[in-house]
Amino acid sequence: MARKKKLCRTFILVLLLLLIVAGGAGVCYYILSGAGMVLPHAFEDVGEFPGIPGISDRQVQNGFAENLCVSAEGNVPLEGVSQEAAQYGGLFDLEGKRILYGQRLYEKLYPASITKIMTAVIALKYGNLTDQVTVSQEALILEEGSQLCGFRAGDQLTLEQLLQGLLIYSGNDAAAAIAEHVGGTQENFVQLMNQEVARLGMTNTHFTNPHGLQDTEHYTSVYDIYLMLNEAIRYPKFVEIIQMNSFSVQFRNTLGQERSFYLESTDYYLLGEATEPKGVTVLGGKTGTTDEAGNCLALVSQNEYGKTFISIVTNALDKPQLYEQMNQMLERINS
Repeated sequence: MARKKKLCRTFILVLLLLLIVAGGAGVCYYILSGAGMVLPHAFEDVGEFPGIPGISDRQVQNGFAENLCVSAEGNVPLEGVSQEAAQYGGLFDLEGKRILYGQRLYEKLYPASITKIMTAVIALKYGNLTDQVTVSQEALILEEGSQLCGFRAGDQLTLEQLLQGLLIYSGNDAAAAIAEHVGGTQENFVQLMNQEVARLGMTNTHFTNPHGLQDTEHYTSVYDIYLMLNEAIRYPKFVEIIQMNSFSVQFRNTLGQERSFYLESTDYYLLGEATEPKGVTVLGGKTGTTDEAGNCLALVSQNEYGKTFISIVTNALDKPQLYEQMNQMLERINS
């Protein structure tokens, strides 16, 4: 009798063990197979987002572009706005998240000093505005004809002062000094720039320097300029500086002697040499000019209702054409 009870208990224990093992295997299969898991975005990749190389449907549906202006078309017509075939341009409604106008939005172009928007973003992201920066001799080795603030080796300025020289006067020496200070070397700084390019989804952009001097491997697109400037205006100091029409900077040289500069903006709107349409407030932006890039301007403006827009014109023949075409766009933001 005792033996029968012992066998019964053994049988029950074995049966329970088998049930536990089977249940555990079922749970593992359930988890590994994904059954019962609720995914926030259950869909399949079906290739790249039309018109924007490198941005997949998955990225878009995951919220990559939910706060951005997006268009599947490289050309978006707008009544009253026209550019020559070789030019590039775009008008972006930041609050409405709409592209109001676009010409060759995703095509490769040379950015010239528009590059300095990204230089400022990296400086503001990784640097300290109160840092004391000593300008090196290497930072002054730039091609003949470069736009220069006029710094000399050994000059000591704050990072904020260099940012003013970078964004207001578009000094290439300021860009090189910032890059060396923040990145350790200009090469390391450029790596940071391209990392930010990837983070922002600027799929048609590659930078080789912090200032925008011509290089065939240094390029961007209108849409990527929008992404870059849209990121830059998240920094209050950037917005503060681009609204300045001039700046006075006092600093010391390597001997401890005081030096000072007074430099004016390269933006004709801020200087009063170009007039924006009635009801439009130009906050500021970034200019750029090289033989290969033509005359360029990326601008942040507000309409009479306080709504913010980014407008971009590149490869204009000259300054009159540049500002005439920019005004064509600005005239439409109160419509």
